[in-house]
Amino acid sequence: MGAKRQRIIDQGPSFYGNSPGSSFMYTAPPPPYSYVSQPPPFPVVRLRGLPFDCTETDVAEFFHGLDIVDVLFIHKNSKFTGEAFCVLGYPLQVDFALQKNRQNMGRRYVEVFRSKRQEYYKAIANEVADARGGSPRRNAPRAKSSDEAKESAEHTGILRLRGLPFSAGKDDIMEFFKDFVLSEDAVHIVLNSEGRPSGEAFVEFTNAEDSKAAMSKDRMTLGSRYIELFPSFSEEMEEAISRGR
Repeated sequence: MGAKRQRIIDQGPSFYGNSPGSSFMYTAPPPPYSYVSQPPPFPVVRLRGLPFDCTETDVAEFFHGLDIVDVLFIHKNSKFTGEAFCVLGYPLQVDFALQKNRQNMGRRYVEVFRSKRQEYYKAIANEVADARGGSPRRNAPRAKSSDEAKESAEHTGILRLRGLPFSAGKDDIMEFFKDFVLSEDAVHIVLNSEGRPSGEAFVEFTNAEDSKAAMSKDRMTLGSRYIELFPSFSEEMEEAISRGR
């Protein structure tokens, strides 16, 4: 399990990170909780009826103004079910998220429900199992074609990562590539036009040999997501980074 999502589980309700460039729907910080024997509720909602081409960026835009810590899409036999969990920055933001119930995302209206920490954790475990088991018969032809393209690509020392959780930071990516010597300056998280993580990143390795060896991590999991790796080059990296500025 990835370091960032693992910290959500280990630290419990004290971990409510802010998303880069996000804006609050209220100006005052959340008030202190007066719970005597129980912690504040875990800030997670469940969505149902999402478009089947839905992305993390779509969910972030749907909940515009709220702090998105994580988006977990639900799959069954490697097929997206149209459901997802969304972890928010603070418990109070759950009430704002529920106001989006039955509002449209594209042509479909999306249902938003309260959820619980246990349901979110169970979904993570199921997603990890599904990613490892998958559906080999369905995915094999596409994976083979993709692998052949990656093997024939020229390595310049730069890899593009796709499928990152919104909550993933540079430290998580460095941990993912812990067998290689990397500095924070070599990790570039791509942001969208609103300054939020797009789910992609670029990593500059010491040399082309290291980036080629790092391809062994292709389709390995960070949290519940399997991460796709692609050989890249400086022009592609600079163009992607500049779009988020």
